[in-house]
Amino acid sequence: MKIKLMAGACTVAAALALPAHAQTYPVKPVRFILPFPAGGPTDILGRIIGQKLAAQLGQPVVPENRPGAGGNVGTEYAAKQAADGYSFVLASPSLSISPSLYAKLGYDPVRDFIPVSMIAQIPNVLLVHPSVPAKTLKELVQLAKAKPGKLNFGSGGLGTSNHLGSELFKSLAGLNIVHVPYKGSNEAMVGMMGGHVDMVVIGVPPTLPHIKAGRVRPLAVLAAERLPYLPDVPTAKEAGIANYEVTTWYVIAVPTGTPRDIVMRLNAEWVKAAEAADVKERMRASGFEPMASTPEQASDFVKAEIVRWAQVIKDAKLKVEQ
Repeated sequence: MKIKLMAGACTVAAALALPAHAQTYPVKPVRFILPFPAGGPTDILGRIIGQKLAAQLGQPVVPENRPGAGGNVGTEYAAKQAADGYSFVLASPSLSISPSLYAKLGYDPVRDFIPVSMIAQIPNVLLVHPSVPAKTLKELVQLAKAKPGKLNFGSGGLGTSNHLGSELFKSLAGLNIVHVPYKGSNEAMVGMMGGHVDMVVIGVPPTLPHIKAGRVRPLAVLAAERLPYLPDVPTAKEAGIANYEVTTWYVIAVPTGTPRDIVMRLNAEWVKAAEAADVKERMRASGFEPMASTPEQASDFVKAEIVRWAQVIKDAKLKVEQ
């Protein structure tokens, strides 16, 4: 699904009329829950956001890593915090994937959270090992159809966004390609470069040095438009597969029940931060494209993603019993 950068002028204007309660908030440190391990994309992005919001809010915004179960440990923990604006979470596609993937989930992404704003996105790219005799996406489809069950793809683990990105490709093209899960997307990338798997769908930033060095071959970017730093790589639509857009997105969310004026204060602060030159520079240097939205736009997007990935998971017959 294509994500557009939302204009924040109306949000900023609304913030000017916030009640005194929100204008004095916060009066103590704020906890910023990051559901993935230190050093990964969520952690890197969270610390950029936390530092900027702390400067704007005048109170520490303290990152708190709570990894586990594909992001569900930290997300469930965030859902159970007091709805007072002093705890919020940096959610990613796992928020929309987990409800359909996990038989038992300790939170409901729609019922238990209020999205504050879209924050950022990372475009993905479909890569193959240079030994794979396919120079285009169409040729990969032809190869996979000629040899059903012979090709394989690596992922960061069952139900991760890059796993489902490959499952979506299989579904759209009607292919039989075998899944090989790794402990993380970087490990899957290393596995492919070592010739252990044929294909990987992964976020673009860490792949650029390997693409330039010829260690991997990009067949398509899974975005609405070509990327300026990969100008010769077509979009999936250009390469022959429509509706194949997969981005890794991020949204800030607070527990349901958080006062509306606090939600709008946080939204206004992020809109301001997203427009700051230093934030744009730091985020883009780390591979993120900054975004902002209204809470309603963020909520509608998350709900649409839940529906979208539910169909992919159903088609792939995936389920985690835990």
